[in-house]
Amino acid sequence: MKIETLSLDKAILLAPMEDVTDLPFRVICKRLGADVVYTEFVNSEGLVRGSEKTKRKMLFWEEERPVGIQIYGGEPASMRGAAQLAESFDPDLIDINCGCWVKDVAMRGAGAGLLRDLPKMEKIASTVVQAVKKPVTLKTRLGWDKNSIRIVDVAKMCEAVGIKALAVHCRTRDQGHKGDVDYSWIPRIKEAVSIPIIVNGDIVSPQNVKNVFDTTGCDAVMIGRGAVLNPWIFRQAKHYMEAGTLLPEPTLEERVDLLREHLKLSVEFKGERAGVIELRKHYSGFLRGMPHVSKIRMELMQFTEAQPIFDHLTKFLEYYSPSGEIVAA
Repeated sequence: MKIETLSLDKAILLAPMEDVTDLPFRVICKRLGADVVYTEFVNSEGLVRGSEKTKRKMLFWEEERPVGIQIYGGEPASMRGAAQLAESFDPDLIDINCGCWVKDVAMRGAGAGLLRDLPKMEKIASTVVQAVKKPVTLKTRLGWDKNSIRIVDVAKMCEAVGIKALAVHCRTRDQGHKGDVDYSWIPRIKEAVSIPIIVNGDIVSPQNVKNVFDTTGCDAVMIGRGAVLNPWIFRQAKHYMEAGTLLPEPTLEERVDLLREHLKLSVEFKGERAGVIELRKHYSGFLRGMPHVSKIRMELMQFTEAQPIFDHLTKFLEYYSPSGEIVAA
């Protein structure tokens, strides 16, 4: 995949996800092999109105590069201002969200709502491209519903206005995250345009990653919920594509160590209370497959300070062997 000066082979990207891909989680995924990471989507109206909370979503560390800031909105003027503010943070990419399916976004003419108004989508994409010097990418879905799939036309439009790469979640807006993905559109899109095409949707295992590359001819894959369930997927997928074998599942020690690392990052970036509370959504992914995971997760959810969590995890490792057997009374 080549986007101006950025060149990556068989790239595996971390998808932008609201309330998930904050700085600490992006750093974790980067350290585990993600080639490109994206911020949570950033509200253009909040940016142009000077919201400090919204601006903070655009902060990133140098080790995250290449990193993209994703913006969303339904008004070209606000998107222009948001893109320029995003560019001032010096990301590698600026991404336009035309795929968010949730009602509060899509029904207000932003995100996937733009799939019902392609001239408006074209205007927003063109406006953002012209407003900044950074390369602009765009993420969308196949269509609003199965009766209005115009993704090939969308891809041609994106290329024509200067979008440098297109990420496609291979479901329609009305599917949300349910129903089968349809990767069959990707070869048709590839035939119609020359910009890189990135595939997103139901990529949750190393085998999924390889299969999507092999069957679609895509330039990159983008992993969303699969990374929340299993942050190691980037490392695992690269190994599987290169060696044809699966890495062993992370040990108990590896899972606990990574959770500790994420907790430290979260507290450093957000402060102790917020860092602890906002990490809760990740417990299931880190602890997946561990013995008595439900009980451990409920216990960890009670804490609002970091040290009790560290202590609890240490006691857990002392109590169980790597195979999950009790080794201490």
